[in-house]
Amino acid sequence: MGYIVTVRNSGLEALKVFKKRPDQFDLVITDQTMPGMTGSDLSRNMLQIRHDIPIILCTGYSNLIDEDKAKAIGIREFALKPITKFVIAKLIGQVLNR
Repeated sequence: MGYIVTVRNSGLEALKVFKKRPDQFDLVITDQTMPGMTGSDLSRNMLQIRHDIPIILCTGYSNLIDEDKAKAIGIREFALKPITKFVIAKLIGQVLNR
């Protein structure tokens, strides 16, 4: 889709990169289930560093998080997997255009 993407394999790695240069990121897309920390915990940490960072959280079934809980944390969009390229593109556009 033409975006420059930074990929990390765990929540801890993602948080480490984000802490170094939080203003370098326009958007964060995270999965709820990752090594090191959950997507909701990653989101909480990132929002403490930069309260305005837009975050999209993707998840399959989870009893730990739902859309209401995600929004209460400050996550902008919540996506249930499986997710298509069309849906993620639409969510990215919505989040970046707010």
